[in-house]
Amino acid sequence: MTTQYDRFTPPEAPAPAPEPVAQPADPRPPFARRVWRGRSEDPAWARPAFLGLLAATLVLYLYNLSASGYANSFYSAAVQAGSKSWKAFFFGSLDAGNAITVDKPSAFLWPMELSVRIFGLNSWAILTPEVLMGVGTVAVVYAAVRRRFSPASGLIAGAVLALTPVAALMFRFDNPDAMLALLMALACYFVVRAVEDGRTKWLVWAGAAIGFAFLAKTLQAFLVLPPLALVYAVCGPTPLRRRLGQLALATGALVVAGGWWVAVVELWPASSRPYVGGSQHNSFLELTFGYNGLGRISGDETGSVGGGGGRGGAGGGGAWGTTGWDRMFGTEVGSQISWLLPAALILLVAGLWATRKLGRTSVTRASFLVWGGSLLITMVVFSYMAGIFHQYYTVALTPYLGAVTGMGAGLLWERRKEIWAALVLAAASVAGGAWGYVLLNRTPDYLPWLKWLVLVGALVAALGLVFAARLGRPLALGAAGLGLAAALAGPTAFTLSTVDSAHTGSIPTAGPAGASMMGFGGGGRRGGMRGGFPGGAGMPGAGGNQQGGQGGQTPPNGNGNGNGFPGGGGMPGQNGNGSTNGQRNGTGFPGGFSLGERGRMGGGGMGGLLDGAEVSAAAKKLLETDADAYTWVAASIGSQNAASYQLATGDPVMAIGGFNGTDPSPTLAQFKKYVADGKIHYFIAGGGMGGGMGMGGRGGEGGGSGSSSGISTWVEANFTKVTAGSATFYDLTRPKKS
Repeated sequence: MTTQYDRFTPPEAPAPAPEPVAQPADPRPPFARRVWRGRSEDPAWARPAFLGLLAATLVLYLYNLSASGYANSFYSAAVQAGSKSWKAFFFGSLDAGNAITVDKPSAFLWPMELSVRIFGLNSWAILTPEVLMGVGTVAVVYAAVRRRFSPASGLIAGAVLALTPVAALMFRFDNPDAMLALLMALACYFVVRAVEDGRTKWLVWAGAAIGFAFLAKTLQAFLVLPPLALVYAVCGPTPLRRRLGQLALATGALVVAGGWWVAVVELWPASSRPYVGGSQHNSFLELTFGYNGLGRISGDETGSVGGGGGRGGAGGGGAWGTTGWDRMFGTEVGSQISWLLPAALILLVAGLWATRKLGRTSVTRASFLVWGGSLLITMVVFSYMAGIFHQYYTVALTPYLGAVTGMGAGLLWERRKEIWAALVLAAASVAGGAWGYVLLNRTPDYLPWLKWLVLVGALVAALGLVFAARLGRPLALGAAGLGLAAALAGPTAFTLSTVDSAHTGSIPTAGPAGASMMGFGGGGRRGGMRGGFPGGAGMPGAGGNQQGGQGGQTPPNGNGNGNGFPGGGGMPGQNGNGSTNGQRNGTGFPGGFSLGERGRMGGGGMGGLLDGAEVSAAAKKLLETDADAYTWVAASIGSQNAASYQLATGDPVMAIGGFNGTDPSPTLAQFKKYVADGKIHYFIAGGGMGGGMGMGGRGGEGGGSGSSSGISTWVEANFTKVTAGSATFYDLTRPKKS
């Protein structure tokens, strides 16, 4: 019997293979080619030129980067702490023992701390993230300008930004300003994108960028909110009701992006987190709206080191420099930022005039309003703020300055056949060259020939631009190129001087020595002070209120002319030895700090307030002995002094009184308990201003709590003095013998 399974079925002949179906060719070029070529409608040179700009910026900013060492040791110490402790990482603690935070939110520290966790503690690991933020800012500004104008306009915008001296300074430094500038540029970019297509996501991204920028430098991030919100409310391409709703969502994104960290800090039990540095009541909100907020505008800054003063006094200068509409152009600030400001303002007005007849939703006009409005409002606030102001703050202007310059030049170039446009281009060229001549003439010994090349080049270029329509394209391009070169020659020279120099301390400035004078220490370079004290006030040796005179000049006997510090402590010109009890002996400031040889601050003091101390091998060895047995190997008045020892040893050092020594943390009772519990090994003599200075926002009216001076007095009276190298310590485990 045969079953179906036994039957043999011959295999069927294979079916003929189907004809291959031709697949459509991928219309896109390979990824690498797309990256190199860019947009198909762009000229072939555009994308390579853009990538070249980014590469050149990267090389320029990386050059000689390690020369600055830890740059601002105050923030580098916080980076070191955050690389060891996640708690310090989150809160922004100055030390891994989490005694006190820096006087800012912690977000700007996070990229540097992650870098140090990966690559170890060194100058490159700390500062390279700042360089990358600078390159990123150039890319954002280029992209924003390129979208609505030409590739050449974008390149001009990026080059102006990259070659502004203060940008070359701060995108190579560990202050919060690099992250702030990048995020502000992103916010402007997103708002312009929202005006293009009315999509809500761009406004939400803009709000998130500003909110996160708040976590870098608090209220400064909000300066651009009025122009950005107003521009979209008026120019957005959606109905008004929808525009208002979109702005509400953007506000929500801002609150979430910036508020989550604030909520955690404020709700976290104060006993288990570090003290909020810069506040008088351990409150981040107080820090935000006081010392780091409205106090910067009014000058009423509790815990500050000199407060404001606006145009008070015969010289028209406050404690932090002269205020007024011309502040950005003055000798204190001009060489940092103002090289292209006159030309940019001319181009901004011309751009708004040229777009006056366009429709409400014109993206071209909105671009001028967004970037120009951000430039103007930031300039005005900086020009009139009476509180703490440093020259490097002006890096916030650089993205707006670059964008306005690129957009204006590009728009007028396209309309150069119209006589008014040609004349404005010529005027911008003359303004750039003439102002460059003025700024270069302020440092007559620095490249004295350059100012003449700048001036003559700008005038020749202006003449060519007036007749651009008749010269033909090659000659017109030559005139435009000459004008751009003349305008950028001065800032480029100052930028090259900046990257070729080391910059340390709390108040760095760009350019060659002597180019900018203002504030405590001015230049912030190795080797001490440049530029004198705030507002040029001299330091009297006795009698706290002598008649104001020449700024920043202090004779060897400490009897300078100017407004003295409380207690009448003078500043010696050489070999100054500060009195530890603050006596009015004309040889030092209260709290035991003084000015040593070559103008370098000794014993911490103003140098310890604004720059780190030099830690000897003997002092390092002393602190490292049995370091693991203590939460803090030492405590010191003022954060800069503490930071120097912490960076030298790699172990936590408590900063008594925070940055200025004026914060009431820890109290004397808390400090005594730390000592009794064996948590602190040494107390470092000297240090910052201290609570006993009473340095308030009103020029010496009770800014400090007195806890720093109280701790100093108690330590000196009860513990054994130890000397290591040239530094003096008190061993908190060895009480004095009765």
